[in-house]
Amino acid sequence: MTQITFVAKRRRSPLAGKDARQGSYLSHFIMKEINAKIPPYVTHVTETLQKAGFEAYLVGGCVRDLLLGREPKDWDATTNATPEEIQNLFEKTFYENEYGTVGVVTEGEGIVEVTPYRLEAKYSDARHPDSVSFSSKLDDDLKRRDFTINALAYDATKGQIIDLYEGQRDLKDKTIRAVGEASDRFSEDALRMLRAVRFASELGFVIESETQDATAKHADLLAKISHERIRDEFVKIIESPNAMQGIAVAQKLGLLKHILPELEEGIGCEQNGDHIYHVWEHNLRALNHAVENNWPLHVRLAALFHDVGKPATRKWAPEKKDWTFYGHDVVGGRITKKIMDRLKFPKKITEVVSTLVRWHLFFTDIDKITLSAVRRIVRNVGPENVWDLMKVRACDRIGMGRPKEKPYRLRKYEAMIEEATRAPVSVKMLNIDGHKIMEITGEKPGPRLGWMLHAFLEEVLDDPEKNTEEYLVKRLKEFSKLPDKELRALGDKGKEKKDEKEAEEVGEIRKRHWVK
Repeated sequence: MTQITFVAKRRRSPLAGKDARQGSYLSHFIMKEINAKIPPYVTHVTETLQKAGFEAYLVGGCVRDLLLGREPKDWDATTNATPEEIQNLFEKTFYENEYGTVGVVTEGEGIVEVTPYRLEAKYSDARHPDSVSFSSKLDDDLKRRDFTINALAYDATKGQIIDLYEGQRDLKDKTIRAVGEASDRFSEDALRMLRAVRFASELGFVIESETQDATAKHADLLAKISHERIRDEFVKIIESPNAMQGIAVAQKLGLLKHILPELEEGIGCEQNGDHIYHVWEHNLRALNHAVENNWPLHVRLAALFHDVGKPATRKWAPEKKDWTFYGHDVVGGRITKKIMDRLKFPKKITEVVSTLVRWHLFFTDIDKITLSAVRRIVRNVGPENVWDLMKVRACDRIGMGRPKEKPYRLRKYEAMIEEATRAPVSVKMLNIDGHKIMEITGEKPGPRLGWMLHAFLEEVLDDPEKNTEEYLVKRLKEFSKLPDKELRALGDKGKEKKDEKEAEEVGEIRKRHWVK
């Protein structure tokens, strides 16, 4: 990763004057390193605007990521050209919004969103400006942005950074700070408070104290934001490298009650003797284990929600002198579905996550569990989800403070799952069946059909290339002429081969899992 020297240090003031407007310039070496990360189609857009006599800067998150040595996901530019003037300069564009943003489409490359410098009126709904007007000054555009690290503009042609709010300093100090007065920014758009948590989680940054205070003060405004927008930010937090800290910070600042009030019920909820953490911390530590293993979103969500049903089911058992949580898996599955429906998650991921939560509490006593019981678990969650269920169980175990993710009994259980889900070594593998045999030979239903099939199986297990309809039909004509005694002997030999093959496969499975 390229190490960038942050060059501008100015007083934190939106009225920084001419010096700040002129910006600062990167050294030739750093400029070259940064510009090498900007795709040619992006440079084409800004240079086309500049050659037409307009100002043009990359702006916002892409500049932040370039300075951090990260690969930007999106490319945004800002200019003093109007939407109509932008569209006139490019062959393929789209302009379908009321905020002036023009999408410039480049052939086979990507899209650059170009927005005129703009001013915004008040935000009556705590989400969108009541009106937007265009400006001729970059300063007007930067002062309306959310955080200092996103209020940076970059002219790639000159290697010039425009930094009116010391965003470079905050990048260096790993700080999330609102532009200007944090209360004003959050009153304008309440989603910015959750975005602050998200940026901190993604980047490993800390939210600055005044920005934290303003978030706690205005947290209730988040109730005005649509569930879809909240879900999108929440997912980004869960998918970030610091998801556990992100959820904890959201709770501390009063935001989580508008997203996951059910999860907050676990705060201070003491568990039984097997656990060293309260339900809240246990769920967060389970999530963290999924994050550390880079497991996918649905596993992370299931790990976070797996014990969400415990507060509702907790009861004191005098005879045990301890807490019980009977049925918390069933209740938790229902609560999880309710949460994900409320946040407008797609149906498919909602079903998967709620199913994993519902069945996470499976029985793992390997001295008593049977293969048929394991098959029922596979049936309950589906073979496509059973290994993710094991991941959730590992998260649960680590979340309890247990040192081993996979003790012997869990490895043994995994071996049993593989036995239960492996492709069967049976006559079903054959490219011929009883109906075909009867059709060709005229045989009636009876033991001879089974003997023939097992005789075929004996040959195919030795040489899988023989498992073709052409070869099997040829052998069938030979088998059909054999007397019962000889055909039965061939069938019995095939059954023995099948049993040997099964035992061999099971042995290999158990060896892979280091179990007997």
